[in-house]
Amino acid sequence: MSRGFIPPHGGYENLLSYQKAEIIYDATFCFCNRFLDHRDRTRDQMIQAARSGKQNIIEGSQVSGTSKEAEIKLMNVARASLEELLADYRDFLRVRGLNLWEKNSKEALYVRKMGYGSHVSYETYKSFLESRPPEIVANIVICLIHQANYLLDQQIRRLEKDFLEQGGLRERMTRARIAKRDEQRKHSGN
Repeated sequence: MSRGFIPPHGGYENLLSYQKAEIIYDATFCFCNRFLDHRDRTRDQMIQAARSGKQNIIEGSQVSGTSKEAEIKLMNVARASLEELLADYRDFLRVRGLNLWEKNSKEALYVRKMGYGSHVSYETYKSFLESRPPEIVANIVICLIHQANYLLDQQIRRLEKDFLEQGGLRERMTRARIAKRDEQRKHSGN
C-alpha cells in the first residue's frame, strides 16, 4: 500500500527559528516588565508582536501537513511580527538617545556567538537580560531578532523550493489516488 498523502508535520520545537522566537518572547516579556510602564501601549504591542512571531511558527508547522500555502503564509506572518518588534526596539533606543550596536561590533558578535551552541534557550542569555541596563538588553534582543529573521528567511525559501518541487496537498492527493488505482489494477489483473 502506498504512503498517505499527508506528510509528517508539527515538530516546531526542533525548528531553530522557533527556538529563537521563544527566547525573543521571553526576553521581550522580561524587557517590557523591567523597562516599560504597565500603562504604556507599546509594552502590550511589543509582547504581542513577540508572541505572534512565536505562535505563527507553531501554527505554520502544524498546518504544514495539509496546506503548504498556509504554512508559507504563517511563516511570513511570524517574520513580519518579528520585524515589527525589531522596529519597536530600535525606536526604544532612538527616542531615548541610546546607541544601537553596529552589526559587527564586538558586542553584537559576542551575542551572535552565544547563539551558536546547541540547546540555546532563554537561560543562555538570562544573566544578561535580567541584570543589564535597557540599552544593552534592547541590543541583545535586536541581535536575537536578526538571527530569527535570518532563520525564517531561509525556512521560507526552503518552503517555496519544496512547494515548487513537490506541490501541495491536491497534487499529493492526486498522486496517491493514481498510485492506489494502479495498485488495485495490478492486483486484479487488469
